Amino acid sequence: MTTRISRRSIIVAGVAAGAAGVLARPAVAVADRARTGGTALTHATVIDPHSGKVLPDLTVVIDGDRITDVRRGPAPGGARVVDLRGKFVIPGLADMHAHAQAEGIDPALNIANGVTTVRDMAGSPLARDWRARIDAGTLLGPRYTLGSKIIDGAPSIWDPAFLDVIQVADPEQARQAVRQQRDAGADFIKVYSRVSRPAYRAIAAEAHRLGIPFAGHCPDEVPMEEIADLGQASVEHMFWAPFDTSSKEARIRAEIARIRLELGDYSGWFKAIHPLEWTAANSYNKVKARQLYGKLARRRTRQVPTLVMHRGLDNAHTLVIGNDPRDKYLPPSAIGSMQFALSDFYLKDRAPGTYAEWAAMFDHRLRTVHEMHQHGVPIMTGTDTGTVAVYPGFSVHDELALLVEAGLSPMAALQAATAEPARYLGTNTGRIAAGHAADLVILDANPLHDITNTTAVSGVVARGRYIGPDERLAILAEVERVAAQTPEGVAVAAGCPCHTPRRRVPA
Repeated sequence: MTTRISRRSIIVAGVAAGAAGVLARPAVAVADRARTGGTALTHATVIDPHSGKVLPDLTVVIDGDRITDVRRGPAPGGARVVDLRGKFVIPGLADMHAHAQAEGIDPALNIANGVTTVRDMAGSPLARDWRARIDAGTLLGPRYTLGSKIIDGAPSIWDPAFLDVIQVADPEQARQAVRQQRDAGADFIKVYSRVSRPAYRAIAAEAHRLGIPFAGHCPDEVPMEEIADLGQASVEHMFWAPFDTSSKEARIRAEIARIRLELGDYSGWFKAIHPLEWTAANSYNKVKARQLYGKLARRRTRQVPTLVMHRGLDNAHTLVIGNDPRDKYLPPSAIGSMQFALSDFYLKDRAPGTYAEWAAMFDHRLRTVHEMHQHGVPIMTGTDTGTVAVYPGFSVHDELALLVEAGLSPMAALQAATAEPARYLGTNTGRIAAGHAADLVILDANPLHDITNTTAVSGVVARGRYIGPDERLAILAEVERVAAQTPEGVAVAAGCPCHTPRRRVPA
């Protein structure tokens, strides 16, 4: 039996009216970033993933929101000096697959964790509001890149009565959706799982004609090699690579073509796709894998694995909601939504006899990420905030650790969170050099010795503003207060429009 998403379990993105008084204000007010003489971070060990260099005892000079110099020697006269003796400086981190959840929560948690760049994959009104306020200097938060509304096939596995999804049944509707979302201000077009092959090709053609990138899921009907040839900028999640790398691909694709799902039946998608994933993983072909990964590398098609999401999904039977110390930073409705998704969405139709193969699929995903990296496929960090056991800001560090577990070096993992997102976005973030954005993370320990040292955040520089240890702790304390004061029955945008239902927790 599949779980159809009902009116009771869906809410619109954003904060319900009842929470406005509690969550409308910034977690921490933004101070004037301009300082006479700028700021100088002295005696720092600088780790620059863009160049792969580690340089001890440097001074990083910041003026406004830019790095103006990286050098050995004293701070310039008049600069505010921050002595970082014994500390390590890396570029600000990026979450390249996120979904806005709650006012007073996400932007602050990202900054407190050194996440200074976020790509929101559904361009929600909440994220649009955050970006406007952050750019205006009235809210402390990361730099946002905003996707379009989700463009899915017809019927969508999301019900448009409850989630603002665009259904396209044919190429003309697909082209119209691209035009509409470009005109609405989207930075890129988000494609989804059930878009038909003809509609997908129309999305690609129209996006190229209008000069707007398109990214997202690999539609079930479309091979990954084809989306690379058509210019999709990034692929989210690790559901589809097994199909292209299977010796039984033709049979699997024939099964995919026979899948029929009702409107809003996402758990039905899991039920249909997982056995095919399992077949594909057990018929893995190295020659086909080399061909696919080579093409992704040549086309610069980025892979955003969202391993932290897959870890929760593939090992859902081991999760206990409410035991994570980071729960205190989320409103009760978000924790309730996680519990609902775990019991009524992830596990409802999952037979206990399949638990071992689900867990084995996660191991296969780790191996796939490693092989992709070995073949030169560009990897970027993304978390899929809003899914079970995924937390804004914090889970970027989880993703870094999982990339290293998959076989990437700590430096390569840092590149996936800094330099590669900057190249993808075409921004001057992601490195520590003169002329680049002053988005930095200050660590108490060397992440190249142990990638989990990225969690040892001492301070953050966001758009040139230095946030020291005390202010960082104050940000976290304020988020905890806001989360605790959110009424139990208030619905927030807790849930990811990728594959987690949103839910109003009963009062």
